[in-house]
Amino acid sequence: MHPELVSVLRCPVCGDGLALVGRTANCPQRHAFDLAKQGYLNLLPSASSGIDGDSAEMVEAREQFLAGGFYEPVRQALIAAAKEPSGGLIVEVGAGTGYYLAGVVAAGNGRSGIALDVSRYAARRAAKVDPERVGAVVCDAWRELPIRDGAARVVLNVFAPRNATEMARVLAPDGTLLVVTPNQGHLKELVEVLGLVRVDEEKERRLSESLKGSFTRIGSEIVEVAMQLDHEAVERLVAMTPSARHTQKAELAERIAVLADPVEVTLSVTLSTWQTV
Repeated sequence: MHPELVSVLRCPVCGDGLALVGRTANCPQRHAFDLAKQGYLNLLPSASSGIDGDSAEMVEAREQFLAGGFYEPVRQALIAAAKEPSGGLIVEVGAGTGYYLAGVVAAGNGRSGIALDVSRYAARRAAKVDPERVGAVVCDAWRELPIRDGAARVVLNVFAPRNATEMARVLAPDGTLLVVTPNQGHLKELVEVLGLVRVDEEKERRLSESLKGSFTRIGSEIVEVAMQLDHEAVERLVAMTPSARHTQKAELAERIAVLADPVEVTLSVTLSTWQTV
């Protein structure tokens, strides 16, 4: 990880800033955190060590599915929404493999990015997407984020947990929060047939409630396209989602076999834009 990327981080123990010396990030209070050989920094508090992040299999499926370009419309919408300012730090909470973050960082001059995720398997992938401009950090989104106050120009939150207080803290006063959430029609052709986790009918209300008091919505847009997925892509799509934890592989294969090949599947999400109160 580039030393300038470490300089926007803070110690998860005492909250002081971190600086990279060799392959170790140190704070003035002498708390030290070694870079993993894959290039990411683990700043997960010991109290969060039992949290279950995405497995290696889920991360592999996500990387392969996203490489197919099926969710590129979502990434392009994020790039357009983050057009201004062109520079500054972009932080993604629940970044996974860094697919969306890397696209937003690459689209602006002078941008850098920090990918935050609780999964070390995801962090390994995110650390490689753009080592000079994007750093990967393992942390717990429900605790204090290891980012300095007001350091971020933009915070991304794509299908991920939302800690409103912490996201507001790390944003600059005129910064922007971009949130992507699934709509009721998202993957509707697969939900019933494959037994996938359904989108909560109260998701929009819960989104507003979760950000209330810290953010105000300044805009939103729906991104909806029809994807043509072969059976392999469908399998990867399911494997990268929470539904993978509740579905047996043999049963899933049987259900996928009854689908057309390829099958038309709806991608439907809302991208909402928020600023701090």
